[in-house]
Amino acid sequence: MHALVVDRSTESGLRLGEAPDPEPAPNQAVVRVTATSLNSGEIRHALAEATDGAVLGWDAAGIVQQAAADGSGPPAGTPVVTLGAYGAWAELRAVDTDLIGTVPANADHGAISTIPVAGATALRSLHRLGPILGRRILITGATGGTGRYAVQLARQGGAHVIASTADPATHTNSLRTLGATEVVTGPAELAEPVDGVIDLVGGQQLVDAFARLAEGGTVVSVGHAAGAAETFPYGAFLGDQGRHDRSITTFFLLQCTGLSRDFGWLARQVSTGALDPNITWRGPWSEADTAIHALLGRRLHGKAVLELR
Repeated sequence: MHALVVDRSTESGLRLGEAPDPEPAPNQAVVRVTATSLNSGEIRHALAEATDGAVLGWDAAGIVQQAAADGSGPPAGTPVVTLGAYGAWAELRAVDTDLIGTVPANADHGAISTIPVAGATALRSLHRLGPILGRRILITGATGGTGRYAVQLARQGGAHVIASTADPATHTNSLRTLGATEVVTGPAELAEPVDGVIDLVGGQQLVDAFARLAEGGTVVSVGHAAGAAETFPYGAFLGDQGRHDRSITTFFLLQCTGLSRDFGWLARQVSTGALDPNITWRGPWSEADTAIHALLGRRLHGKAVLELR
């Protein structure tokens, strides 16, 4: 099958070549991929650590070509969205059926391919904050793919959404259109405490976000774009002086259960236009190098989609 394979001799570390067809386990369906979206983590870290010949990629939309042998999951011919630790950058991928969501028949597969990592991470992060109706919710790194989904979903949940970005002059209008009530440069700028934070940056912003939590508040730490350590000052975790009952939590998406339902729900929201996938680059997978360079250069704010054509 055709695939984007790791090749250290190329500038991007990838080339369009051939790879063996996947051999599915009994609980895996074989999906013919139509589109895949790129994530910063797989470009900056997974690609850097992979061996030559590997086929990477987390997110993919497509059509089930072969149903799982154990009878789980959707039948052949079903349009789906999928998540896996690898294998999305190929014509065919074998994927666990509990990581497959069904997709409306008329859906744009490029838009749908943005859902697994960005959309589901945003949704599961908000679940960890609990009820958000009327609450003040801060989202750091709000201009990325996950951040933009989180802004929209938090607004749909009835929150007062505060979006944080390093460049408000450029992004304030688009973030307000998505549902942000306020746009700031970081947690330290906040005049009032917040009830919850989805932190996609890490480093000092995570430390500052925790300091701005109201009683009962939670920071969900799911991103590490800063690439820096978190050093908390003495007293940060004391419970007195208005600091009672605050918490930090984390999770790993691939270990979450029930993702098929989340993927299907998100696919319906994207298909109907209730959620904007915020695609800022789209092209054939033969132009993957262009998208990768733009992503590494931090010139993409939103999602990059490769279509297999």
